[in-house]
Amino acid sequence: MLCRNCEEKATGVEPHRNSAIKFHMQRLSPAEQAVVEAVDPAPMLAQVQTWSALNTGSANLPGLAEQARLLADAFAALPGEVRLVDPAPVSAIAADGTTFEREHGRHLVLSVRPRAEQRFLLTGHMDTVFPADHPFKHQTWLDEMTLNGPGVADMKGGIAVILAALTAFEASPAASSTGYDVLVNSDEETGSLSSAALIAELARGKAAALTYEPSALPDGTLAGARAGSGNYSLVVHGRSAHAGRNPQDGRNAIVAAATLALGLKALERYGLSVNPARIEGGSANNVVPDLAVLRFNVRPREAALANLFEIEIRDLIARIESEHEVSIHRHGGVSRPPKPIDPAAARLFDLVERSSADLGQPIGRKATGGVCDGNNIAACGVPVVDTMGVRGGAIHSPDEYLIVPSLAERARLSALVLHRLATGAPL
Repeated sequence: MLCRNCEEKATGVEPHRNSAIKFHMQRLSPAEQAVVEAVDPAPMLAQVQTWSALNTGSANLPGLAEQARLLADAFAALPGEVRLVDPAPVSAIAADGTTFEREHGRHLVLSVRPRAEQRFLLTGHMDTVFPADHPFKHQTWLDEMTLNGPGVADMKGGIAVILAALTAFEASPAASSTGYDVLVNSDEETGSLSSAALIAELARGKAAALTYEPSALPDGTLAGARAGSGNYSLVVHGRSAHAGRNPQDGRNAIVAAATLALGLKALERYGLSVNPARIEGGSANNVVPDLAVLRFNVRPREAALANLFEIEIRDLIARIESEHEVSIHRHGGVSRPPKPIDPAAARLFDLVERSSADLGQPIGRKATGGVCDGNNIAACGVPVVDTMGVRGGAIHSPDEYLIVPSLAERARLSALVLHRLATGAPL
């Protein structure tokens, strides 16, 4: 628990930023000042702490179901319809090379004024990378402004920002002629495979999108251009034989998989990274192994490189099959397309950066190799800024932390951006 003084600091702004915000608020119109001041930081920290205390690893279906219920109750305070959408089927490859269906939680969707001429999309995710049995379960105050805990930055803090920003925006007259959808999916950390079609459906026809991943750096820097990402499993079937009596009759799947891994790494070039991550399979030492599963990830920075890789991997597989007399089944592909900054996206970034500066919090952007649902949205032709969430760091680790005053800070930024979009900011 925080002392009263710490609670006041945690729900407001850092002291050194307070005077700057008051000074720069003079740059806002009266209507903009009203929407910014309508942000209520009081409930935000408690929301994050409640949600963080609930484990929502991507495979923890009971935890995700309870989180979805809590979020449905919270977002019901906004106008519109809240619904939970079943995940699309997703297949995966087991360690024995067989295909199975991977289960996912349901996705939350809020639709507000669906018939409005101008509509926006706001997205977040409820899942974390920490499975139900992970020891990182508790929150710790690192200092009076910094909270360590699972998902506090990535991205339960971001969900609280969405809710606070929209609540303030709804108090503005500009909201009445503007519509939006909110998506909080349950599988972002595993690639959004069960929500990809839903993302595309909700992105269709939107003027702009905001996604609430934490900032790229603790100072609030936004992620700009992003590489794409693809996860693959290659199932290699060889032929078993005795390693001493007749090894020449066998076809070693492990050796073929190792050769594949080396061949994949050789496909790397500027703008395309390839990471062979795991080889599973094998047999006893006196048996020529007839099965191996090679798993790897690719990160293309341009669509042309992703397309070229598809050609090259087909050629590589065909060559290894011929040379090693094995069969290879490929599963997976590039599920997050590269996200360049096109002119419309650049204008949206300019609006966000200008709005943040007008609030006394200058920020910039930097390209990153990380991926998120912003990649999927951009591939639909919708301009998106996808690090509108809180400031923090060390995500995906037990050191993950949230800079608590950024809850209110980023909610005010989003409320202002939404108001400016709704009142005619050009894109």
